[in-house]
Amino acid sequence: MTPRHQRPLGRRKVLFALGGAAVAAPAVAALAPHALADGPGDRTAAAALPLTIVNNSGSFDNASVHLYIVGNQDGRQVRLTPEGTLAPIALSDNGPDGFTDYAISLAGSGETRLSLPHMSGRIYVALGGKLKFKAVADGDGDAALQYPAGWVESDPNYGVLHDCAEFTYNAAGMFCNTTMVDMFSVPLSIRLTGADDQTTGTVRDGGRAAAFDTVRGLEAFSRLVVDDTRIIAPGHGLDAGLFDQDYLAPYIDEVWSTYTGRDLKVTTNAGTFTGRVRGDRFTFDGPAQVSFGRPSTRDVLFCDGALAAPNDGTTGPVAAVLGAGFNRSTLLSHPDQPTTDAAVFYRTELTNHYAKAVHAATEDGRAYGFAFDDVADFASYIQDTAPTGLRLTLSPF
Repeated sequence: MTPRHQRPLGRRKVLFALGGAAVAAPAVAALAPHALADGPGDRTAAAALPLTIVNNSGSFDNASVHLYIVGNQDGRQVRLTPEGTLAPIALSDNGPDGFTDYAISLAGSGETRLSLPHMSGRIYVALGGKLKFKAVADGDGDAALQYPAGWVESDPNYGVLHDCAEFTYNAAGMFCNTTMVDMFSVPLSIRLTGADDQTTGTVRDGGRAAAFDTVRGLEAFSRLVVDDTRIIAPGHGLDAGLFDQDYLAPYIDEVWSTYTGRDLKVTTNAGTFTGRVRGDRFTFDGPAQVSFGRPSTRDVLFCDGALAAPNDGTTGPVAAVLGAGFNRSTLLSHPDQPTTDAAVFYRTELTNHYAKAVHAATEDGRAYGFAFDDVADFASYIQDTAPTGLRLTLSPF
């Protein structure tokens, strides 16, 4: 599979449209969540992909698990009904409490089987209580959804145990991932069958508890752990005042100082870029000249701001590799990037210990601990151009 940092990067922008920058309230999803691919496709029943939901949580019975499948189709926001059809989001869907009830109940026992039509979106699971999605009017007056923001204490879903997987299913195939970019709460795995049989995201036995204990035990990260409900990603923690806004500043400064006097090489599909810090900008020459200002800790954690990745085939891929190098703290030790040996990731004291913990929690070592975690294929992402089925499993806690 082609490394994601060498493929189009437009989906990274969508990450923040879904709430990455939200603090006081949930964000309106104006675009498809993590639009990994897009294109026209057959909307007939023949295009529907079998979707199986398996509750192996061991902590909640099927009656206590609520499912939500929401997203976009052809630029309009939609949700999947329990009957397997797509319905447009409508302001009239809000009930007397001001929120929609789009929950799909699981089967009384055993596996739950649904049909997934062409769309991009998220599959949410809520355990022990329902999620409150609010239909609102967007800037164009069209109905849109405010998604849960479990990292925001004032969010109406803050007290609900929930998590999600993301996907795009269209004529080009199925592209999907489990995500911990915003938070880690419910252990989820996905299995995609088709031309291949692939599984990712599976949390190892005791992995969830180990991740919680690890993050709780690190003074700088400890406030990111919310009881036994979730671990908030450090970027969101920074925005909420739970994480030091200058945590990575010494490492960033050392990178800037080091590469004032030596070269850093970054290889992408476009070729090899060679960079040095000139006039406080990290400037790379090669297939094109690209440059970056000194990032903040927030820029690194969100892979945004000074490290934003435009879908241009040059600046974007270099930004992705730099973002991964900062989060994995490999830029000083490895002047040729990207680094592909996971054994050298997160070895410094100042590093993204949250991402380190969630990677250690999975069986295959893959996780979406930050937005550029797909660099060198370390994200819990799989795809298939001829899919025959998707299986989402709630793993034991």
